[in-house]
Amino acid sequence: MKLDSYTLLGRSGLRVSPIALGTMTFGTEWGWGADEATAQRLFDLYVDAGGNFIDTADLYTEGTSETWVGRFAAARGLRERLVIATKYSYNAQAGNPNAGGNHRKNLLRALDGSLKRLGTDYIDLYYLHTWDRMTPVDEVMRAMDDAVRAGKIRYVGLSDVPAWYAGRAQTLADWRGFEPVAAMQLEYSLIERNAEHEFADLATQLGMGLVPWSPLGMGVLSGKYRPSQAGEGVSGAGRLQTVGAKPPPGFDKLSARNFAIVAELERVAHEANRPMAQVALNWLYQKRGVASIIVGATRAAQLEESLGALDFMLAPELIARLDAASEPAHPFPYYMFADGHQSRIHGQVEVRATPANHAHVQRVPAPPEAQT
Repeated sequence: MKLDSYTLLGRSGLRVSPIALGTMTFGTEWGWGADEATAQRLFDLYVDAGGNFIDTADLYTEGTSETWVGRFAAARGLRERLVIATKYSYNAQAGNPNAGGNHRKNLLRALDGSLKRLGTDYIDLYYLHTWDRMTPVDEVMRAMDDAVRAGKIRYVGLSDVPAWYAGRAQTLADWRGFEPVAAMQLEYSLIERNAEHEFADLATQLGMGLVPWSPLGMGVLSGKYRPSQAGEGVSGAGRLQTVGAKPPPGFDKLSARNFAIVAELERVAHEANRPMAQVALNWLYQKRGVASIIVGATRAAQLEESLGALDFMLAPELIARLDAASEPAHPFPYYMFADGHQSRIHGQVEVRATPANHAHVQRVPAPPEAQT
């Protein structure tokens, strides 16, 4: 599958590439990442391959990421071709509680800042970055809709929120005529599959395209990190080695469970004759509700490898092995929905859902001249 074989984002008509370019690595302010020349090369490599979906956020590398994305797009005259997504929620002004959060005041402040850094007068997809546990969802959806009506954003997205919150947001949009949620961004990979408990159903039932972040588990699924020969600690070099003994949420990946998954991934990749990273991304793209996968890189070789992840179809038996090796825990109430327990509801009779109840996102075929 080429990057210009597009996917419709959720229930919207917006066409996005099946792999999005993540730009959290654009800048070195956080102690890791790519310098400007390298970031430019990564950007050029992605768009030259046909990609159109760029993901950033207002506080990625202290604003450098947005600034460079805007500069690179302008230099090549690509603004109208690209779908640029950015986010708001986090606070860069210590002591000012209203410079962070999901509320209207911060949304408008952050949006204007992103527009300025990106050098554009509109954002294609604007995400609430992370739930602040305080702002009413109707305030967020009304403020987002106002920004759409003002022409500052085109589509609405949510990131890192509970499923109930996203469901309420979409219901409010339906009832009140607000711009609906087109995309849901969340962590999803072979080592983080909790999205399957509720978000896959949420996406397919309510019309949101899932856009996974960290699809390679912060590099763990690429084979970058290995258990040490002594059985203590890990070997390898990457950002997970810089976060200390108490990593922040999303960075605590170096565990025995995850290394067991990596071991099976390595075996499957060997049988498929593909790099581990490509197999992990291919497995994820075939999951229900997934519209586009965000991949980042600090080197061109990394990105080139990731962009080849959809040029093949992973065999069903290999998918089954990866599913089994990475099966997530099923806490209450999810263990009640297992097939064995559900059979008691259906009178020990097999009942299959119709295809419509398990709909996947709609793929947009490439134009005839591209189908070669």
